[in-house]
Amino acid sequence: MYLTKHKSAEGPRWALDGRALPEDFELGQLLALSSAAIAGSLHAIGLTEAAPPGPLLAPVDASSEVWAAGVTYLRSREAREAESTVRDLYAKVYDAERPELFFKSPGWRVAGHGMPIRIRRDSRWNVPEPELTLAINAHGEIVGFCAGNDVSSRDIEGDNPLYLPQAKIYDGSCAIGPGIALCGASLLQNLSIELTVLRAGRPIFTGETRTSRIKRPLQELVDHLRKELDFPHGAFLMTGTGIVPPDEFSLRWGDVVRISIGDLTLENEVVQ
Repeated sequence: MYLTKHKSAEGPRWALDGRALPEDFELGQLLALSSAAIAGSLHAIGLTEAAPPGPLLAPVDASSEVWAAGVTYLRSREAREAESTVRDLYAKVYDAERPELFFKSPGWRVAGHGMPIRIRRDSRWNVPEPELTLAINAHGEIVGFCAGNDVSSRDIEGDNPLYLPQAKIYDGSCAIGPGIALCGASLLQNLSIELTVLRAGRPIFTGETRTSRIKRPLQELVDHLRKELDFPHGAFLMTGTGIVPPDEFSLRWGDVVRISIGDLTLENEVVQ
């Protein structure tokens, strides 16, 4: 099953497999259910109306929380060590029992497929970070996934790891979409992740990896996130990036970032 959120004249409207859900449908109410109950709840809804023809919105509620894990791929660890003034910090967290976790964005700030993303004006080195993004229910179960882009300012974090919130959290720094593919964690173990950055319509960077290269089990990341946090309406968790452009690469205004994870493709243009 596949959930999407659409813009319409009456306001945002959710759809399931191309059919509009009731106007009062809220993702948080669905994610409050157990994984076993989610499918039954959706099947019980009579769907007759086609999905609104308007553009896609980010598949989150305004109150949704997006969190992120860092340094979960060896490639990411190597890149963070190379850019940072405190290099052993990243080696330690890569090997530690406790993962790096940080808050990325509230739902109302998340960009969806086709919506603009941004780079910081006070940064000279900005990159996309394509990440498998888990949809998690209130019970800590992985119930689906999206493609995600954790846009980051590498020079700001590299200057001092304590600047990570400024490098990671700002307007236009988080994109998720195009929808939520509902499935269990077992189907996410070896998905392909591909990144293409287009400039003036031409690819200037491409990269690929697979979710099987994530060091930690996905459920382990979720369990650490929930150790002292409750998510009564579910949450989203970005699981780190394994694709890092070369040091001479930085996003520019007008670039288009295309991220494909499994069968999902998220595309966003960088704007001022």
